[in-house]
Amino acid sequence: MSKPLPRGAERDLFRDTWVRYLGYANEVGEAFRSLVPTAVVWLSYGVSSSYVLADAIDKGKKAGAVPCPEAGRSTRVTVAVVDTFVWQALASVAIPGFTINRVCAASLYILGTTTRWPLSVRKWTTTALGLLVIPVIIHPIDRSVDFLLDSSLRKLYPSVEKPSSS
Repeated sequence: MSKPLPRGAERDLFRDTWVRYLGYANEVGEAFRSLVPTAVVWLSYGVSSSYVLADAIDKGKKAGAVPCPEAGRSTRVTVAVVDTFVWQALASVAIPGFTINRVCAASLYILGTTTRWPLSVRKWTTTALGLLVIPVIIHPIDRSVDFLLDSSLRKLYPSVEKPSSS
């Protein structure tokens, strides 16, 4: 969202606006896990997963709108939906959620064994650390998922142009 759009480029609702932040909801939920009921954390995963699904559907609709022979249209739409869904599921939900969960669990454990801070202070410190880690992990995870998909799933696609996933 920080990069200006090239002249004449269409603004992508799911990548270029505030809607993109819905993909980070589960990371925020994981950061707050020690302070909120589990249902709140699961709700945050629901928000992020809805974002992933909506983005995949949007990319499929856009791929279907590109003029091409009818025989290639369904392939183009399928590739766009699958690529976007897998990329977003990994880069926006699974890997960051797991990462923040483990960072917070480890920090809560370490604070419990190395300090005499009250539990509430340890939980808030863990939450703050989890929130601070989110911007640090985003770009490395995005690039790693690009590399993973370029090295695996994207090699299976027929010769249609590579979807833009990030």
